Amino acid sequence: MPKVHFHSYIHNQTVLFPQRIDKDIAEDDPVRLLNALVDGLNMSNVYKQYNPSGRNPYHPKMMLKVVLYAYMNNIYSCRRIETLLKRDIHFIWLAGYEQPDFITINRFRNRLKEEINNIFTQVVLVLSQKGLISLDVEYIDGTKIESKANKYTFVWRKTVENNRAKLIKKIEALLGQVEDVIALDNAPRQETVEITPSILTEIAQELNKSLDAAPKPQSKEENQAVREKKRQIREIEKHREKLQEYDRHLDILEERNSYSKTDTDATFMRMKEDAMMNGQTKPGYNLQIATEQQFITDFALYPNPTDTLTMPSFLESFNSRYGHYTKTAVADSGYGSEENYLFMDVHDMDAYVKYNYFHKEQRPRYTPSPFHPASLYYNKEEDYYVCPMGQHMRRIGTKRDVTASGFVTYSARYKAQRCEGCPLRGSCFRAKGNRIIEVNHQLQEYKQKARELLTSKEGIKHRGRRCIEPEAVFGQMKYNKAYKRFRHFGKDKVRMDFAFFAIAFNIGKMCRRLNLEGIKALIKAFSTLCKLIYAPMAYHKPIFTDFEVKLAA
Repeated sequence: MPKVHFHSYIHNQTVLFPQRIDKDIAEDDPVRLLNALVDGLNMSNVYKQYNPSGRNPYHPKMMLKVVLYAYMNNIYSCRRIETLLKRDIHFIWLAGYEQPDFITINRFRNRLKEEINNIFTQVVLVLSQKGLISLDVEYIDGTKIESKANKYTFVWRKTVENNRAKLIKKIEALLGQVEDVIALDNAPRQETVEITPSILTEIAQELNKSLDAAPKPQSKEENQAVREKKRQIREIEKHREKLQEYDRHLDILEERNSYSKTDTDATFMRMKEDAMMNGQTKPGYNLQIATEQQFITDFALYPNPTDTLTMPSFLESFNSRYGHYTKTAVADSGYGSEENYLFMDVHDMDAYVKYNYFHKEQRPRYTPSPFHPASLYYNKEEDYYVCPMGQHMRRIGTKRDVTASGFVTYSARYKAQRCEGCPLRGSCFRAKGNRIIEVNHQLQEYKQKARELLTSKEGIKHRGRRCIEPEAVFGQMKYNKAYKRFRHFGKDKVRMDFAFFAIAFNIGKMCRRLNLEGIKALIKAFSTLCKLIYAPMAYHKPIFTDFEVKLAA
């Protein structure tokens, strides 16, 4: 029987790896594109953060490559990265067989809290230079992502304000019982003195001084009076600490309605991912992104749960990042407000931004109400409306409103002359007296302009494109990349972590796009060759044609 010869197997040989570590890494592997891209980045600001004295640190570019490649492969744990630096050939090649531990990796990420935003911008500019994006259009949308904070450590503004008001009343009643000379006695009686922790501290000090200066009590009544003063001092100090706590809560809240004690930058919001299906609020951030060709071109984090108030500052973020405003802004109806339309109009943007009721207006069976102010005839020269019965509604004044962001809006008020006995009164309105309508003319003009843009040929294209731009990125982020919850406390660290994710996401998308273009070029070359071969055969159908059509689609 012939002898079977096997490959030699010596698992404990001295030299296990080949002379080149990247021998088994494919030439078109994403790790090679990542390596070349990071080598071309300007990281001079990162180098300045290192101290020239002391132990030699790991090279920042090596560390950046390792972290980005981990994020490209849905690995966000520093301990997991430390393990892969010893086991995975791609990580070993990127690191040059350096093996930083998880503490060093985490410290490096925190070191780049400020500079990582600039690195993200550089990567997006590389995409623009490659012709993958134009930076002339922003498809904007937002999503709420849960924070790492405990969801039961909430602080609500309304509760704090109510409890603080009750505490002030208790303090005022307590101070009314104090008979000694205190700091408030020096103020005029008619002035209203605001009670603050510093004033309570002065009061407690004055009471302590009066006790120290008083003679030793001789009778039972005097001892009781001393004990009463000491009790009052203890109560004042207790109320002072509680007042300081409430003031600290209000300082942290600023303009928000809630925050988490374990992550003071997180705000309680209603999330779509609700496991208990009870509408429970959770601490999180409102993540706003701008995309083009499904690349993330800009991002920002906001504490407010609504998207309407985020648009002006988000468009400013794009300008500060790339030095110019976008030419075209595309967003859904959550961003349609007078303030946002005005901002885009001032900066010469084509605002393909929907407003409320736009979808309702596009329904085939939609019929506008003849009694709605938008359906009434308006005489612009003489500034009056005509009701369905032909009665003129004259202007009686202007209403001024201020939005949550401080933006001032003006609405013209028009009143009918006589609505008694009108046969259409029950359908027109049901309030007492004559009908009054309020119309924001500037907002109506912006809506009309947005309606014309959205219903145009270009607008229909943008509307269809918006559904597969930011929405697709959010889907890939949450379900393909398993990035559903932030893993850090504080807005700075959360922004840093998402910047790493966005860079890795764009690089991964660029790798797939370039590989797809390579496949298309290969198929086109084969198709051309086949057409030349089968040209004499008129009856023969060139191969690859159907496949080209399907791929192009």
